[in-house]
Amino acid sequence: MYAPDRDQDLRWMQRAIDLAALCPPAAGAYSVGAVIVGEDSTELASGYSRATGPHEHAEEVALAQLSDDDPRLTRATIYSTLEPCSQRSASRTPCAQRILEAGIPRVVIAWREPSLFVDDCVGYEELVEAGVTVVELPELAAAAKAVNAHLGGLS
Repeated sequence: MYAPDRDQDLRWMQRAIDLAALCPPAAGAYSVGAVIVGEDSTELASGYSRATGPHEHAEEVALAQLSDDDPRLTRATIYSTLEPCSQRSASRTPCAQRILEAGIPRVVIAWREPSLFVDDCVGYEELVEAGVTVVELPELAAAAKAVNAHLGGLS
């Protein structure tokens, strides 16, 4: 499993934040960026919310760029600017479940999902309970929230 030091985590999360800034703002959705990094510290895939359609989440877009059975996923880290969702309003698979199905053993986030659209997002907890290592980078939370200014006062 790719287990970088904190400086590498911060660098990859900044890349995810830069991707989140590319999201078309939507009144009912967060702007999120995601990067999947292989064990050799190379970017395998990346994406951002609504990159390929109005309902796509960043993790969904990034994962769609790789085959479901890509062996690199089982040793990768996914960086997401927001906690992976645990439920979807549409009939789509939540991102936490997608990460588990892909076998990604490590997830790094900038901030936990507030109760703006979902009362109690438990993506973090679902991942940890399944044995995934989840790391939060609170020092980049403000930058990840800033790309969501279109949603009002997130704190």
